[in-house]
Amino acid sequence: MRLIIRPLLVLVLGLSAGHAQVPAEYLEAAAKNNPGLQAKYKDFEAALQKTPQVRALPDPVLSFGYFVSPVETRLGPQRARFSLTQMFPWFGTLKAQGNAAALLAEAKHQAFLDARNKLYYQVAAAYYSLYELHRWKQIEQKNVDILRSYKAIANSKFKSGASPMVDVLRVDIMLKDAVTELSILGLREKPLLSAFNKLLDRDAAAAVEINDSLDERTAPESLPKDLLLAQNPLLKELEAKEKAAESSLLSARRQGYPKLGLGLDYVAVGKRTDMDLPDNGKDILMPMVSISLPLFRGKYRASVNEARLMRETYALQKKEYANSLESGYELAWFELQRQLELLRLHTLQSQETDQALNLLFSAYGNSGREFEEVLRMQQLLLKHEKMKAAAEAGYRTALARLDYLAARTLK
Repeated sequence: MRLIIRPLLVLVLGLSAGHAQVPAEYLEAAAKNNPGLQAKYKDFEAALQKTPQVRALPDPVLSFGYFVSPVETRLGPQRARFSLTQMFPWFGTLKAQGNAAALLAEAKHQAFLDARNKLYYQVAAAYYSLYELHRWKQIEQKNVDILRSYKAIANSKFKSGASPMVDVLRVDIMLKDAVTELSILGLREKPLLSAFNKLLDRDAAAAVEINDSLDERTAPESLPKDLLLAQNPLLKELEAKEKAAESSLLSARRQGYPKLGLGLDYVAVGKRTDMDLPDNGKDILMPMVSISLPLFRGKYRASVNEARLMRETYALQKKEYANSLESGYELAWFELQRQLELLRLHTLQSQETDQALNLLFSAYGNSGREFEEVLRMQQLLLKHEKMKAAAEAGYRTALARLDYLAARTLK
């Protein structure tokens, strides 16, 4: 099995379609700088180095022996012996081991791709949380400004005798609540900024550019089950591990077969001094063949059983994750539809509440009465505008979640 290696930058820049509202520079920064994602890629690169290791033959053995007391032979005394031996595993063993290592490396690659997609989802979710906070601060600041204008109007009407002092007190109470809420929203910004920036591995207080609005994006059609299961990286990871276990099973069986060894012995022979013979002192060269005898079968049976059990483990894990993926996708789809319905509701409610508020305020301006109802309607409008912003952020987050589960990317 052969893997095509691509640089890290190429692998991480496939941006998910659901993240189009997140500025591309943030996704690129997260892909290049996030230490967790870099660790996944290093893990993949390390796994690639395993294949040439397991495909290589065992090292040849060179031995040397020196005869302290030379062994006398007809042609002379033996002085030293050199032996070189190379063992060869059973046919196909190294190939099976290499395939298993390559498949495990492919599993690491799929784990990296899932980590990349998950990181993009986390960046998108953190960005939309900041977007929601940004909109709430804008809405609350607008509320503070309106309440201040209401207070000035109520004061003016009280001084002219057109309305009671209680109107001034009511608006003052609401104004203090609004100012406090605005202050709390400002305090909430720090942890959200930190969470976002740390995904990009940069200073926790670094500024983040937040758009004032998000472009419309229609909800995608529900993804067919077969397509959902076919492109998920975690399922591909488990499938690669299952195939690797199959190759390991084949390798384990062949490890229990005999191993063949080829060798060569060279013996240095000294010359006889007591007589002169043909080939006197001629060195000895002796080819050798050896074979291992795998008599102790327990370890080989255990190795085969281990590989078989790991294959079954990965098959069960794949089935379990496929079930979890389907149910997770259905839940994410429900959340998307729920947020979409809430977005439509609060958009419509904001429009109608604003119309009602304008009518009430006009009536108050003419009569100086029902100021309490004006304030109540103003707070109702504030609520719907905030819920609209929350639903918009929730809708975008749900879209990003769906894209992560479906592994939808723009190549």
